[in-house]
Amino acid sequence: MQLKVKAVSPRIGADIPVPFYASAGAAAMDLHACVDEAVVIPAGQRRVVPTGIAVALPSADYVALIFARSGLGIKHGIAPANCVGVIDSDYRGEIMVGLHNAGDTDYTIQPADRIAQMMITPVVQAQVELVDELDETDRGTGGFGSTGK
Repeated sequence: MQLKVKAVSPRIGADIPVPFYASAGAAAMDLHACVDEAVVIPAGQRRVVPTGIAVALPSADYVALIFARSGLGIKHGIAPANCVGVIDSDYRGEIMVGLHNAGDTDYTIQPADRIAQMMITPVVQAQVELVDELDETDRGTGGFGSTGK
């Protein structure tokens, strides 16, 4: 599939890269901070960081999902504030990443820093049917930890 990417900032392609897959096996592309100066995310707070790009997914059969970068999340507690961002196929505005700092110290994002990753994946829109009963399974209504793991 082809992903159309529009630069909404003149910095894209100049000092901020267009998203790309870093390796042949990469599932997601890094998104970069398109900011003119450093952005500080205080401990326990959130900030919205622009990426400077908009995308056009080819159809409603696809969605772009925004995930944390592993290193930022594990080392610094920086992750999308909504856990996973959803970019619908009909959205054409700039991709903005709401980041939360779950760490105990302030974190500074510099211009062009990699802040999140974007995965393009197929979508299945379910046909919802309201029923009185669901099929039985061995697990049944067992919740967290019910399988003994």
